[in-house]
Amino acid sequence: MCCCSEHGRMTLYEYRRGRIQKQHPLSASPGIPFLRFAVSFAMFNLSFPMIRHVLKFIRSLVIAAVAAIALWTIVLMALEDQFIYFPSVYPDGLYGAVQPSMGITDCWFTTADSVKLHGWYMESPDPIATLVLSHGNAGNISHRLDLMRRLHRTGFNVFMYDYRGYGRSEGSPSEKGIYLDGRAAFDHSTTLPAVEPSKIILFGTSLGGAVSVDVAEDRSPAALILESTFSSGKELAQELYPFLPVKIFMKSEFNSIEKIRSITIPLLLIHGTDDSIVPLRLARRLFDAAHEPKEFYEIAGADHNDTYIVGRTPYFNTIADFARRSLDRR
Repeated sequence: MCCCSEHGRMTLYEYRRGRIQKQHPLSASPGIPFLRFAVSFAMFNLSFPMIRHVLKFIRSLVIAAVAAIALWTIVLMALEDQFIYFPSVYPDGLYGAVQPSMGITDCWFTTADSVKLHGWYMESPDPIATLVLSHGNAGNISHRLDLMRRLHRTGFNVFMYDYRGYGRSEGSPSEKGIYLDGRAAFDHSTTLPAVEPSKIILFGTSLGGAVSVDVAEDRSPAALILESTFSSGKELAQELYPFLPVKIFMKSEFNSIEKIRSITIPLLLIHGTDDSIVPLRLARRLFDAAHEPKEFYEIAGADHNDTYIVGRTPYFNTIADFARRSLDRR
C-alpha cells in the first residue's frame, strides 16, 4: 500500500484497526531498531563516566560533612567546660566602680567541698526580702553591679556571689561545683545582717537560673525568680549547635525542667522576646513544667542581657510586687 505525498516522495502507510496511520520511512526498515539501540548504548557509555564522576563528588561531600560534624562534636565534648563557662578573674571587671558610699560589704564563705568563694552584700534599711543572686556564665559579680544597686534601691537586701573560678573566688567551674556554690551562698545569706531566713528569695539569671532551681530543690527559699534561663542545658546546646549531636554526648545536663517539677514555691519567670541566646520557647517549656503559683513576665524587645534596662521601672516593680505576694502566702 502506498501513495505519493504532495512533494512527490513515497510515504509508507499501514492499516491498523481500521485506521490509516502515517509512519516514518526509515521505521519500515528492519535494521532501524538495532540502530536506535546502538545510538542509545553509545550515549549511555558517553554519559556513564560523567555520572560516575558526579556520584564520586557527592560521596566525597558526604564523607567530608560527616567528618566535619564528627570533628566538631569531639572538640565540643573535649572542651565542653570551655564552651559553657567564660569567667572573668579578678582584677578583670568593674571593681574600680565600687565606692565606699555604696554600702557594699565583701563576703567570704566556703563550700561543702572546701572551695573559698567571694560575694557582695548590700543591706536595705527596711527590706522587702533578701535576694540571693546567681549570675550567668560570663564575667563576674562586678559586671552586675548596676543591677545589684537598682534591686537594692527597689527595697531588697541583695547578696550576689561569684562561682568557683569567677572573680575572686577560688577553684574551677563545673556543673556539680556551681551547684555546691549556690547552696553555700544560700546558707551564708542566712547569717548576714538584717536577713530573715524565711524571707530569702533565689534570683537566677541565665546559667544562674539552673543553679537557683537546683538550690530551690535542695533548700527552702520563700520564692524563686528566674530570668533569661532555659529548660535544660542539653536542649539549649542543641539550639546553639543544631547540626551536631551534642544532646547525645554532652556531659553537663543543667536539667532544670526535671527539677522544677518538684518545686512548689512561688515562681516568677522573666524573659525577653528578642533573646538571641536562649529562645523564648525554652523558657516557656520550663514555665509550663512548673507548679502554681507561677507568673511569666515577658519583656517586649529585650535581649538576653538587657531585660532590666529595657523593662525599666515596671521590671523592678514586677519583682517587688511578686516578692510581697509570695511572702504573704507563707
